Amino acid sequence: MKKETEETKKTAPQGESKAKKPSQDKQKITELSEKLAKEHDDYLRLMAEFETFRRRSAEDRLNLVSSAAADTIKGLLPVLDDCERAMEMLEKSGDEAAKEGTALIYNKLMAYLKTRGLAVIEAKGADFDTDYHEAVTQFPAPTEDLKGKVIDVVQTGYTLSGKVLRYAKVVVGA
Repeated sequence: MKKETEETKKTAPQGESKAKKPSQDKQKITELSEKLAKEHDDYLRLMAEFETFRRRSAEDRLNLVSSAAADTIKGLLPVLDDCERAMEMLEKSGDEAAKEGTALIYNKLMAYLKTRGLAVIEAKGADFDTDYHEAVTQFPAPTEDLKGKVIDVVQTGYTLSGKVLRYAKVVVGA
């Protein structure tokens, strides 16, 4: 009997360890699967953050290029104004070569700027709109239908890709 109890004692701890081993394995598998899920979640979040960073960087670069283009075009607007004034003055003179040369320069410059997104704000005869026009003065309207409309344009306004680059300075009928 002593032999049996010794054998039982020897086998009992082994049996207990075998019984504990599957539950420990399940616990370890659960821990590892939770850790894997956490690492996968962290990876997905990191990838999403990187994609957001990449998209924002691309947008910032585009905005920088477009604002640089807007500044350059804005600097050319006084040249366009001078060309327009020169063409008005040459209309009064008889120098056809000067008229043609100035018109050619103006048209080439405008054609190039239009390819870059520049558009003239058509104001004369239109309803006064504070989104596009800046009223320099009000003038008594010669007829009733010209009240609240643009009678004259003092300085041409421009938009660049749909955004106002320079408001049109106008005279409004009162």
